Amino acid sequence: MTARHSRLPIPVTRALRKLGHDLRDARRRRRIPVAVMAERASISRMTLSKLEKGHPGVSLGTYATVLFVLGLAERLGELADPGKDALGLALEEERLPQRIRRRPKAAPPGREVGV
Repeated sequence: MTARHSRLPIPVTRALRKLGHDLRDARRRRRIPVAVMAERASISRMTLSKLEKGHPGVSLGTYATVLFVLGLAERLGELADPGKDALGLALEEERLPQRIRRRPKAAPPGREVGV
């Protein structure tokens, strides 16, 4: 890892490592050899190896392509799904108004208010 990648938060590093291992396991369950997977994803075997180890320098596009090859691409769209964002939904709910009032009608044109 480069110095830039070593500054990643530990939970991010762990999540990338888990994602890489999960993708490796999915490839193995499908009995797809490394060379075949790399060819189908149009990447090198070295890039696939880095991806499966969770290396942070692998592009998101490469992860997406590997997910597609494995038939798991739809899951990528669920990563930041607002409907599944418990914290975001809770914060939004806190900001909801307690009471909704009607706005007063605007004065007709030509009539001054308070005179």
